[in-house]
Amino acid sequence: MSDGLRLADLLGGLSIACDLGFGLPPEEAMRSSILAAGLARHRGLPEPEVADAYYTALLMHVGCSALSHETAQAFGDEQRVLRAIAGVNVADPDEVAGVALPMVLEDKSPAERARILRFMATPAGRRFGHDFDVGSCEVASATGRRVGLGAGVERALKECVEWWNGEGPPDGLAGEEIAPAARVARAAADAVRLDAIGGTDAVVAGLRRRSGVLLDPEVVAALIANADELLAPTRTGDPREQMLDAEPGPAIEIDPADLGSVAEAFGDLADLKTPWTHGHSAGVAHLAERAAANLRLDAQTIGRLQLSALLSDLGRVAVTNVIWEKPGPLTAAEWEQARMHSYYSERILATSEALAPVARVAGMHHERLDGSGYFRGCSGHDLPPAARVLAAADAFHAMTQDRPHRDALSAEQAADELRRDARAGKLDGDAVTAVLDAAGAQPRGRRPSLRPAGLSEREVEVARLVAAGCSNPEIAERLVVSRRTAEHHVQNIYAKIGVSSRAGLALFAHEHDLIGGQGKMGSPTDAP
Repeated sequence: MSDGLRLADLLGGLSIACDLGFGLPPEEAMRSSILAAGLARHRGLPEPEVADAYYTALLMHVGCSALSHETAQAFGDEQRVLRAIAGVNVADPDEVAGVALPMVLEDKSPAERARILRFMATPAGRRFGHDFDVGSCEVASATGRRVGLGAGVERALKECVEWWNGEGPPDGLAGEEIAPAARVARAAADAVRLDAIGGTDAVVAGLRRRSGVLLDPEVVAALIANADELLAPTRTGDPREQMLDAEPGPAIEIDPADLGSVAEAFGDLADLKTPWTHGHSAGVAHLAERAAANLRLDAQTIGRLQLSALLSDLGRVAVTNVIWEKPGPLTAAEWEQARMHSYYSERILATSEALAPVARVAGMHHERLDGSGYFRGCSGHDLPPAARVLAAADAFHAMTQDRPHRDALSAEQAADELRRDARAGKLDGDAVTAVLDAAGAQPRGRRPSLRPAGLSEREVEVARLVAAGCSNPEIAERLVVSRRTAEHHVQNIYAKIGVSSRAGLALFAHEHDLIGGQGKMGSPTDAP
């Protein structure tokens, strides 16, 4: 029997985060992958391309949370916006205006509606959808590469939202220039969404409107002609089991030693949710690993603790940025939404056989010894050593990063806050001491290059600012250069690293350790 871990099991569980971040029902990505595999086989694609379509459909929305900040800034609740767009023909302005826009504007004040409509009339507003697709596809493609899915999936994730008529993003590819796997995956995802909205009739009508414009007419014809047969496996049984049954052979397996790479990739996606959380998951994992070693915890516990730390904030993608980016105090109802991210993290991880052993500790990263934490309100003996270390590491790293409602603390101030919480019985004293000792040590781990892709020192500075969401004028002001010089640096960086969006650059910065040190944050008692 193989000792490898089945990648479809890992990504199937993690795809639930993609669903929630896009405002879609959990397991919709799994259903899309089932349909994509069936449709690709029906079309007679070779098995490697069937696999590409299957994984592309599973991860199609994996990059969308990286644009949550921009979407929320422009339109409010980004999940409502994405959910509205997911069900319409984006090539039909009347359908977008008549169906999606009312959903976006629902419950908005007159002033907010006017602001959104004014924005949509600006060049940036008219370009927004294109820029969103460019960024999300770059992040999705890079994630496919990082988790080991190969060049076919990497290409298909980059091309899966191209329009058949050549008028779409990101590169204006047309017809058969678009990878076959991308064409199948896009049609499958649209069909599953339409099926959830209105069954077979909605699938047939919706795909016909998209045929020849967004979608490959031959793929649409095959899907429509066999809609009920092809959709049947997505409608019955457990989607996870059906997804695993549909996986093209041979099943892709990874060495258990490489599980950390998959966790790092998804931890980075969670951190891209806001410009203020970049590097948080990896930073907490480094602290927790060193602290656990200081406490002489066993190797298996340390290994699982690292995975828990990397994935503990995955549930953040399920909570709107309207909550995470609120500059003032949260209301009671908003706090409840924020606290739910720990629950989402645990439940997402629990759906994967390989990740289930780390789910409970990941969900405990905001628990406190005195029972004042969340989401369970555990106390004392309910918290294992790994959870105590994770809570202290997360609190310290969080305090040393900025948040919209507060400035960061210095490492010394954060240490004082951590010790105060230990004296008050909120955090474990031994865990706090171990974390603070770890924080004083030089970070270990790979730093492949301090200036990857041939970036100059100034370009690294600019890259960090772009990744943090700074505009060209803000970069110019911070670095005391002209706006033209800032724009020149940004374009050079994009060209050197092969991306054209802030989200793509931010993920590159994560992957190459350009985010910086601990960063800055506030008190563990005032930040979710």
